[in-house]
Amino acid sequence: MKFYIKTFGCQMNFNDSERIKGILKSLGYEQARSYEEADIILLNTCTIREKPDQKVYSHLGEYKKVKEKNPKAIIGVCGCLAQRMGAELVNKAPVIDLMFSSFNIHQLPQLIQQAQAGYKAIAILEEPPEDEDKLWEYPTVRDNQYCAYVTVMKGCDKNCTYCVVPKTRGRQRSRSLQSILSEVKALVEDGVKEIHLLGQNVTAWGQDIGMHFADLLYEVAQVEGVQRIRFTTGHPKDMDERIAKAMGEIPTVCPHVHLPFQAGSNRILALMDRGYTKEEYLEKIQMLREYKKGITFSTDVIVGFPTETEEDFEHTLDLLEKVRFEQVFSFKFSPRPGTPAYSMEGQVPDDVKTQRMARLLNLQKKILSEIAKEYEGTIQEVLLESYENGKLVGRTLTNRWATLQGPEELLGKTVLVRVEKANPYNLECSLVSVLS
Repeated sequence: MKFYIKTFGCQMNFNDSERIKGILKSLGYEQARSYEEADIILLNTCTIREKPDQKVYSHLGEYKKVKEKNPKAIIGVCGCLAQRMGAELVNKAPVIDLMFSSFNIHQLPQLIQQAQAGYKAIAILEEPPEDEDKLWEYPTVRDNQYCAYVTVMKGCDKNCTYCVVPKTRGRQRSRSLQSILSEVKALVEDGVKEIHLLGQNVTAWGQDIGMHFADLLYEVAQVEGVQRIRFTTGHPKDMDERIAKAMGEIPTVCPHVHLPFQAGSNRILALMDRGYTKEEYLEKIQMLREYKKGITFSTDVIVGFPTETEEDFEHTLDLLEKVRFEQVFSFKFSPRPGTPAYSMEGQVPDDVKTQRMARLLNLQKKILSEIAKEYEGTIQEVLLESYENGKLVGRTLTNRWATLQGPEELLGKTVLVRVEKANPYNLECSLVSVLS
């Protein structure tokens, strides 16, 4: 029996898929090379924007053909779109045999049994079940041997007016420290060097269990064998001095932070209910730079939020200029049903969004080109993660992709490299020495 999983969306979804693979492997399934040869096909969905929704229907249309050759094949949908739409999704796509959300991934074995017995196995819950933590008993199956995601919390208590996460992922629930550390230790024993802590709002970890995210950083850093620590995604409101201080004091925490600002205009930020101003965001950036020397930043930006004017958008461009992000994930505002922003007056025309997006991308490309030149001739520390097209590929501490010539035996090693040539998205390097 074979399975195939197609994943859309954020790192949380990809980590959920790794856990789903672990569950299926424990049931005796093997991973298929393509959906055509699979006995179970799963779509792990995202619904943060409209485009991923549309892709799901397209893929389901393709997967339907598998049933013509293999009538017993099971087609399932999970993740955020499943949670948001529920039975409505099954009505629109009757080919679906099985459906669940991030709340009840651990119930997959029972749902498969129901589907195999010929029933529609649809399990969308209003709230997370009491046994939600049973999920952590299953291993993850990773594509990356040396870097691993570890989900440390689920859900979000923020009320951003454009966002469906609180409705699709629930309110924030911190995973216990003991459970996290047990997984980290098991991953290190399996050869993992870099731990990437995940949460919809990872910097809020601990708030519901009487702890602080800084405590978690210190604890993970003490696990023997952990060489690098990263975390995604933080919220500016929760990025406080305790976290910045911990980053500065823990050498294994990488000097890079993904900190979405979403908009540069204080008026738009207030409409988004983000809970901070442009000035406060810049103060957080400065604080992090003071505590963690050489730190770099990536961010998320929404272009064309309702009522956004040219002046508002200029504030966003100004913020890009001031911070000089190493990576920017930018999106045109996509109204999501059930959110306050969906029915806001002053929706920005799509052609205006497209024009502003082009200006933002041009500015960011210019900034990236300038930053790239600053890397040339420098010595960087790189953890080598993969071997592609005859080259070793890894990431710097600042989260830059780097490639170099070298033997495949160096995979999993941390090396020092010299940057010979830098472009906006990759550093071409030569080997200086092997550290470990």
